[in-house]
Amino acid sequence: MSLDDTDRQLLGLLQVDARMPIKTLAEHIGLSAPGTADRLRRLEERGIIRAYTIEVDPHALGYSLQAIVRIKPLPGKLSAVMKVLETIPELSECDKVTGDDCFIARLHLRSIEHLDFILARIVDKAETNSAIVKSQPVTRRLPAF
Repeated sequence: MSLDDTDRQLLGLLQVDARMPIKTLAEHIGLSAPGTADRLRRLEERGIIRAYTIEVDPHALGYSLQAIVRIKPLPGKLSAVMKVLETIPELSECDKVTGDDCFIARLHLRSIEHLDFILARIVDKAETNSAIVKSQPVTRRLPAF
């Protein structure tokens, strides 16, 4: 999908602050407020903007650790593992991948014991390999647009 410079500016501004008022967006990109609202509507209709959201700091909610867990379901257990993963609230994202493992998940944890408690839910359905995240030098971001 092609984006012009104005669309790119809008997306960049919204990436910094998804709650920025239309009037402020319009001032930054040099359009009227109705013109800016129309641009946003078209970006939404095209599926480029899927949601306006917030970013919450898990640490502020008591989750002091993060773990990346590679998950390899046992034979015949793929569906069962997927169902369990969908029910784990500490799991913030999970990708189904190619290779030896089927899933790579990011968990937010209160302690190492918390990780053990969560993994106990799938130990009879999958092999796991966990790594504790020390830092995140590159946080989740959009690809270039």
